[in-house]
Amino acid sequence: MTTDFPRAPARLSRVALALALPLAVSGCTWLGAVANYSTQSGRNAVANDPVTINLVALNDFHGNLEPSRYTPTNADGSKASPIRAGGAEAVAAALQAWRKQDKDLLFVSAGDLVGASPAMSSLWGDEPTIEAMNMLDLRVSAVGNHEFDAGRKELLRQQHGGCDSPRPDKACQMAKDYRGANFTYLAGNVVDKATGQPFIPAFRVIEAKGIKVGLVGVVLQDTRSVVMASGIAGLEFGDEAAAINRAIPAMRREGADVVVALVHQGGSTKESAMTPGCSQLKGPIVDIVKKLDPEIKLVITGHTHEGYLCKVDGRTVTQASSYGHLLTRIAMKVQKGVGSVGEIKVENVLMKAGDFPADEKMVAFIAKVKESSRAALNRPVARLAAAPVLKKQNEAGEAPLGNLIADAVLAATRNLGAQIGFMNEGGIRKDLEAGVDNVASFGQTQAVLPFGNTLVVMDLTGAQIRTLLEQQWRSASSNGSMLQVSNGFSYTWDEKRPAGSRVTAVTLNGKPLEANKTYRIVANNFLAEGGDNFPEFAKGSNRLETGLMDLDAFTDYLRKTEGQGAALAPSAPRIIKAQ
Repeated sequence: MTTDFPRAPARLSRVALALALPLAVSGCTWLGAVANYSTQSGRNAVANDPVTINLVALNDFHGNLEPSRYTPTNADGSKASPIRAGGAEAVAAALQAWRKQDKDLLFVSAGDLVGASPAMSSLWGDEPTIEAMNMLDLRVSAVGNHEFDAGRKELLRQQHGGCDSPRPDKACQMAKDYRGANFTYLAGNVVDKATGQPFIPAFRVIEAKGIKVGLVGVVLQDTRSVVMASGIAGLEFGDEAAAINRAIPAMRREGADVVVALVHQGGSTKESAMTPGCSQLKGPIVDIVKKLDPEIKLVITGHTHEGYLCKVDGRTVTQASSYGHLLTRIAMKVQKGVGSVGEIKVENVLMKAGDFPADEKMVAFIAKVKESSRAALNRPVARLAAAPVLKKQNEAGEAPLGNLIADAVLAATRNLGAQIGFMNEGGIRKDLEAGVDNVASFGQTQAVLPFGNTLVVMDLTGAQIRTLLEQQWRSASSNGSMLQVSNGFSYTWDEKRPAGSRVTAVTLNGKPLEANKTYRIVANNFLAEGGDNFPEFAKGSNRLETGLMDLDAFTDYLRKTEGQGAALAPSAPRIIKAQ
């Protein structure tokens, strides 16, 4: 069998072999894509000879320095058994092996390197993740929406270094001379309203094997709906495709032979993440790609945490899942001076410990960070009745972990009059796992709620509550962004009804909500500002900023209810889907 990308010696697991077999059967031949490595890396390519530019792409790493739970997809799109994958050490090992094949390989990212990070990174203001990316020789990254989690000032500090931070308890606590990112953050569609100029660079041109590669980055235009409004005050987020197209002439003036788009927006498909040529990609990225200048043939995407290797409008569109579980290898033939892109070959590669010889420098660095974080990470919180507690929703939209968190925030604020607790599904980042004897540690609870949000109590009328429940479905075709709700509150919805009138019944403690009656509710400050496209929360009155962290409320609740698993299980569904 031949393969497009020659492998360094690797100890393949059964899972890796199982994922590789479908490629063998399909007759993929990758060796030719990189056959020119030894010659092109050692001499200048003859003028107008096609040159193979090799890229490796990452997206949505979210500070996951350690491996995490991942469910691979089989060739037919079905799910395999969960494994531990990803993390900085596995990524470093793979890149080390691949750079022995091509020293000019370009490592790039489609955003969300940091933000919503596990404690081992977030305890230190995500500086360990930035440093890990420096060690991996990351060249550029599109800005993701989570890079704005701590606001524009903190994003600029992470780029340029220094200790002047809105998070003084975290900044420069691991290293007193934090020097920033060696790579360049890109955001061609983010403009400072005060100056009318780009907030940070739109693109960077990098030379490899005599070819100048223009890399342009954008973040989803809808960023304002998924980050704290206060963190992006004064910034304007424009159309993604328009910003990419606008940057092309400037890149050409800097000599770019080829242009690659890094887009922090994505889609999804039922097709296997490991099989090239998918044709069923759906989601916002499809329309973005169709509006791009015809000369852009490669679009590297992120945001949706999906793995895919697709074709859209004749272009190659990729994404590598999340948390470093996959890396996308790309071999692109380019003709210097002509700007002609020939064949593009792509492959998603599972990042599993032991599949490549270790990068000892990264192993030592992660060990150092882990040791510095050990005391906080390993602090026991509570024994769970069963683990893991899953964030996966049932058909109606209800999740066990969502219930638990909604109950926790309500319990923490009942003394302030709260009657109903709400939690947004996007704020629940991971399943709640546990260690020996089902004891959950601080690190495991923090991985569930990593944003550091605080709780806000406010008044909403019954009519307003009904309105915000309807806001779960943005359009007739929307699957819904389901709010998780506390025990005692329930509602019924009917997908056959049009968006805006899908909620058919709402009750609190068994009694129908009264439209003109005022109810006291609690939500995190992201939702309270109207985040995740729930503007009705922003209209709440008699607001109280409690200053109480959602994570503190969650861990306190786990302690207080330790051993009460059966009693805590809801006696009836909270979210009911009409049949």
